[in-house]
Amino acid sequence: QVQMVESGGGLVQAGGSLRLSCTSSGRTISIYPVGWFRQAPGKEREQVAAAYFSGGGTYYADSVKGRFTISRDDAKNTLYLQMNSLKPEDTAVYYCATGVYYSARTGLSAPDYWGQGTQVTVSS
Repeated sequence: QVQMVESGGGLVQAGGSLRLSCTSSGRTISIYPVGWFRQAPGKEREQVAAAYFSGGGTYYADSVKGRFTISRDDAKNTLYLQMNSLKPEDTAVYYCATGVYYSARTGLSAPDYWGQGTQVTVSS
């Protein structure tokens, strides 16, 4: 059974940084496509970053390009999302996910396992 457990959310002022972590058990994140999604109140869930590390690909939504970075630690089987220059509009619940479908154009598609989510709040 695959489990994804996020941590690292919190409250930060605009312009600040946070790093989210997602530890996977049951699936090796260096082999499978992985991604980060977020959902703000009243809005649909959107993908912000994804990676297929064994295929050499990363994907970023236009809204976070140049500010967010997806990375991994193989020894810990942990996925990270480094978020810099945070804006109030980045406020959302952030989820990590993994699946089997990835493309450079759309990132991670139809994830089959999700984490429980972690709240990120950016104050102005």
